[in-house]
Amino acid sequence: MSDALPTSEDFQRIVLEEIPLIDVRAPVEFEKGAFPNSVNLPLMNDEERHQVGICYKEQGNEAAVALGHQLVNEQVRKPRIEAWKQFKADYPEAMLYCFRGGQRSKIAQQWLQEAGVEIVRLKGGYKAFRQYLIEQLEAAAERLRHQVQPIVLSGPTGSGKTRVLHHLSQKIDLEGLAHHRGSAFGRFLTPQPTQIDFENRLAYALIQAFAEDGRYLVFEDEGRNIGGVHLSKPLFDAIKSGDKVLLKTPLEKRIEYTVQEYVEWEQGEYIRLFGEVEAGLLEWRHRMEDSFQRIQRRLGGELYQRLMKGLDEAIEQQEETNNPMVHERWIRPLLTEYYDPMYAYQLSQNERPTLFEGSPHEVVAFFEEYEHR
Repeated sequence: MSDALPTSEDFQRIVLEEIPLIDVRAPVEFEKGAFPNSVNLPLMNDEERHQVGICYKEQGNEAAVALGHQLVNEQVRKPRIEAWKQFKADYPEAMLYCFRGGQRSKIAQQWLQEAGVEIVRLKGGYKAFRQYLIEQLEAAAERLRHQVQPIVLSGPTGSGKTRVLHHLSQKIDLEGLAHHRGSAFGRFLTPQPTQIDFENRLAYALIQAFAEDGRYLVFEDEGRNIGGVHLSKPLFDAIKSGDKVLLKTPLEKRIEYTVQEYVEWEQGEYIRLFGEVEAGLLEWRHRMEDSFQRIQRRLGGELYQRLMKGLDEAIEQQEETNNPMVHERWIRPLLTEYYDPMYAYQLSQNERPTLFEGSPHEVVAFFEEYEHR
């Protein structure tokens, strides 16, 4: 096998240019964690990898390599090489990696070269690139404390913080990266990324943001845990050290936003997933009931019963009127009697200065002006 095959450890360029990557590890490895812009086109499938691993432990490296070539014979190999070739044709700048940048990626690289296609291999593979991203996350906490000003966009539940965030140029969308809306009702139909995938996505976002040389970054006000993933304590503390901007959205508008997001849009997603209205709405109802049960103890018995009754009545009324705004009957007390007191307490514990407060439109205008100060 040639040692002259091209390699790269310019991980910053890979991030900034969002270079597509071929991950030749087995699917079980890829599912535990991979990089943005990567696709899993494995050299060996899970069963083949398992057999080779057993052989390596019992008979050593030479026997394991021989078994690997036997399992991935010419007939098995051909469609895998074709998949790599097609990806490289679609993305000429693509690179490939395995776990340590060793045998598997070298073999794939060699086979591609023999097929007339040259591709760059990540030096050190997944392990080295992952270590680089971890180091960048650690460095980001220091940078947010001493070089780039973090600003926390705060506001009551339903005030449209994510909507405002999407209008800003210098921001990190933590909820988007975590694929979760940061509350008991925040799960999406599709699962969250693994913790490793979340950290990799966050590292990419921070590296790209810092490369813009902006003097501040806006973060939506979040807890350290966002659904099933979490921020490191140093990074969370660095974000929270920033001054805050308060979003003031009228209650009626907050109710409207909440109905849109958690009723209209979600019901539509469930209906599309299950292929029919009745099945989709039933699954949506189960999901809402499960979300309420998660916070039942914090709601207290009386409020919990009122909200569940309101949900049942709203569902019946929506079936009759086809008007999703009837869900206001439980959304209003959920916001005013549960989320608002919790937000007021959290705000009272935050002693950082308030840079600005205003409506969504005013907050967007503030940041447009602040950017040029």
